[in-house]
Amino acid sequence: MTEDSNSNFQSTLYYGDNLNILKLLGKEHRRPFIDLIYIDPPFNSKKNYNLLFDDLLKNKEDSAKTTALKEAFSDTWSNVEIAQELEEMRGFSNLALYNFLTCNRAIFTDSQMSYLTMMAHRIYYMHKLLKDSGSFYLHCDDTMSHYLKIILDIIFGLDNYQNQIIWQRTSSHNDPDRFGRISDTLFFYSKNKKNMYFKTLYTPYSQEYLDKFYRHEDEKGRYTLDNLTGPGVNAQDEAWRGYHPADRGRSWSVSKEALRKIIGEEKRQSLTTVEKLDLLYEHGLIEISGKGVPRFKRYLDTMEGVPLQNIWTDIPPISPHAKEKLGYPTQKPEALLERIVESSCPPDGIMADFFCGCGTAVAVAERLKRKWLGVDINHLAIGLVEQKRLKPLEAKYRVIGFPQDVAQAEKFAKEKPFLFEQWIVEYVLKGHQTKKTGDGGFDGHIALDFMGVKRFCIIEVKGGRSSSGATIAMLERFTTTMNTQKADLGIFVCFENQVTSGMLKHCDQQGVFKIPGVLYDIPRLYILTIEKIIKKEYPQWLGFLIGVTYG
Repeated sequence: MTEDSNSNFQSTLYYGDNLNILKLLGKEHRRPFIDLIYIDPPFNSKKNYNLLFDDLLKNKEDSAKTTALKEAFSDTWSNVEIAQELEEMRGFSNLALYNFLTCNRAIFTDSQMSYLTMMAHRIYYMHKLLKDSGSFYLHCDDTMSHYLKIILDIIFGLDNYQNQIIWQRTSSHNDPDRFGRISDTLFFYSKNKKNMYFKTLYTPYSQEYLDKFYRHEDEKGRYTLDNLTGPGVNAQDEAWRGYHPADRGRSWSVSKEALRKIIGEEKRQSLTTVEKLDLLYEHGLIEISGKGVPRFKRYLDTMEGVPLQNIWTDIPPISPHAKEKLGYPTQKPEALLERIVESSCPPDGIMADFFCGCGTAVAVAERLKRKWLGVDINHLAIGLVEQKRLKPLEAKYRVIGFPQDVAQAEKFAKEKPFLFEQWIVEYVLKGHQTKKTGDGGFDGHIALDFMGVKRFCIIEVKGGRSSSGATIAMLERFTTTMNTQKADLGIFVCFENQVTSGMLKHCDQQGVFKIPGVLYDIPRLYILTIEKIIKKEYPQWLGFLIGVTYG
């Protein structure tokens, strides 16, 4: 994409290493194009942040699938090649990042060094994609926040630091031998504070505040009495209804907002101070005390609330029974992301999350009618975001990172055969990939549960596109494996040009699998072609099997 207009941007999910995708986006766009970047990367807390989506499993007792999910969603930051990434940073025009990391190498463990290098490298490229009016939020905890703050200061500049936001994520936490840790930190930076887009958000007044300050009430509602004067004396001021502010060392200060609502900005500027006061009085907005002091009547229904501050205590963690709960241990509440998107992304803007995870940020952006892009290195995360986040919203988006045509699929299969199998087994068919060796004659399986009855479907993937890549002999061996494994169903995946009439006849000979209460029969052995996968031309029964509605 070379067009930089937001109106031409299509919301996108990217599968792959976010560093590679950041570089790709930098090449595709002539100018920075993102309005808001929010990232919630791994916290370097030496935990495996596993994604356990029980509702995606047809058989919750499928321990192999559960183990695979745990492994798939473990943090990936520890795999960073420190030397390689540092060497690239040494080539940056500004050596500050490289110098900070290398000069402090002795104080960091290998794990810390790897984590900070990974973060610094990626945030550097994120900064390049951010518009001059854009904002950046980094969500972290206290394990590495101090060092991350230095990295952000280097990349964004000290002048563009806006806030350290403290989010109280829980009311209490039992931490033996120390004070309970109940908060996370969000660092908020602008690309250029002079041009930054920011919408002030408000929180409701407390009942205590209302009872104290909005004690008056009339037919229009509750109100408080506010000053019509300010400090200092203005020689041009005149007396109004017998009161002159200069007598008390003050000057007139008339509400601009109230006058704008009555007569508009242009007429407001043409009035004298006395005329403005007369107008407010005529509209019942000035009350004169027994001592002759005029006060402005500020009605509660004209007030937006308390401007949001940098300590957020009003957003609780996600309840275990909440509808938005997906089982992701570090999942953040949608209310938290709503606040960030509404304050820092204009209505026609683009929001990006380069550590997409379970997709809270992109789902909120979609719901708030912003365009977005999300990136994750795990195919299971991409599948989860599509099925659990975007599908209910009927979102229009594209996915980049998986093959888009037959040529790409063939290249993928040739260069990365294991990942090719993984794409088909786990992303397309929502199954579990077997180990790289000793797979027992099949590449993956799907555990099924029909009304409490456990069923088993095995998958075989053939990646070669030549006529010898998939043959009837291979299909027959797979059928033998189905019988040996006592599998109820089998799915054989290959390219369309490999399918012969003999192979189709062999499939017909294996019969059908009947499900009580389901009107249509399911072929016991089915050939699914790569071409059908790319075009998303799946039979209805396949979507039923794996709990996915295609199209």
